[in-house]
Amino acid sequence: MLITQAEIDDAAVVLAPVMRRTPMVASRVLSERSGSDVWLKCENLQRTGSFKPRGAFYRISRLTPEERAAGVVAASAGNHAQGVAWSAAHLGITSRVYMPVGAALPKLAATKAYGAEVVLVGETIDESLVAARAFAEETGATLIHPFDHRDIVAGQATVGVEICEQMPDVGSIVVPLGGGGLLAGIAAAVKARRPDVRIIGVQAAQAAAWPTSLQEDMPVAATHMSTMADGIAVALPGDVPFAHVRELVDDVVTVDEGQLATALLLLLERAKLLVEPAGAAGVAALMSLDLDLPGPICVVTSGGNIDPLVLSHVTTAGLTASGRFLTVTATIPDRPGGLISLLELLREQGASVVDVVHSRVADDLQLGEVQVTVSAETRGAEHQEAVRAALADAGFLR
Repeated sequence: MLITQAEIDDAAVVLAPVMRRTPMVASRVLSERSGSDVWLKCENLQRTGSFKPRGAFYRISRLTPEERAAGVVAASAGNHAQGVAWSAAHLGITSRVYMPVGAALPKLAATKAYGAEVVLVGETIDESLVAARAFAEETGATLIHPFDHRDIVAGQATVGVEICEQMPDVGSIVVPLGGGGLLAGIAAAVKARRPDVRIIGVQAAQAAAWPTSLQEDMPVAATHMSTMADGIAVALPGDVPFAHVRELVDDVVTVDEGQLATALLLLLERAKLLVEPAGAAGVAALMSLDLDLPGPICVVTSGGNIDPLVLSHVTTAGLTASGRFLTVTATIPDRPGGLISLLELLREQGASVVDVVHSRVADDLQLGEVQVTVSAETRGAEHQEAVRAALADAGFLR
């Protein structure tokens, strides 16, 4: 059974005093690319940096006095952990969060700062979840699932309520998709008010359980999980979200790692928004895929919690994918002036050198040769091709 309008309305009342009504920000660059007005629903500006506390707070707020006294427990490596910690502290309830040993330090520190007791267990979130369930069984604490519960979906549905209020003429909504709680909630809220609105879910291609699940008409675990978008890297869709997505969502699409990185970079440079790779999935789809959506279009940026070190890597990946960062390995003569001739050629081609790594050890080097790896800023894909061609013509590339 799908969540009801009464459940969504109750969630909206409960959350109104504590959640931010996140802004809608117009995107000129995305509007130009898509041919329709595009607005960003900035859940990356929500409390704790993502949409997650909407569902977590509503779920915890509905616990009985006895359940509250026993506390809550969760397993998460990121946004859900922070959402549960903040919500429980706000409601005066103790919380324990199990995180994988390799969890990002900023997310671990934030979860502790919001008031949770953090326990590091296992190498994966699945192993952490086993420990969280065992703790719940031993102590009577309530396990707060990140997406597979009616209250969680009802809480996330308030994003859809706000979209309808802030953008009453919305034609399409594009939403990042992991476990499915956010997409299910938005679809339930919006389709009840505007059944004509087209709703699209976006997964990372390298962690995409939903296309196969929808094809098989049941949740099916992904066989491959390797993506920078850790916030939507969920192996198995939840039963509750699946029922909503199957009935209410118009389409589910996927984007690759380069498209995610390029979208994150665009949001940072043009919209001045810090968005994590998972939160940028909808923008990536709008930029890279031919979705043919009726406008105006709302894209949900679902979170902005990203490790600064990861941000550095993803930014470099985005620059590379957009043709603005080039790394080449060249072979030069091992004699005075050999490196200068390479650098002079790059200067003539208008490439700005960022880094040079010089090595005399490589399998394919001949006596009297040196291998040089050069990283340089370029002005786009066409400029990159011109630089590569010039290097090849000069004999630097094999």
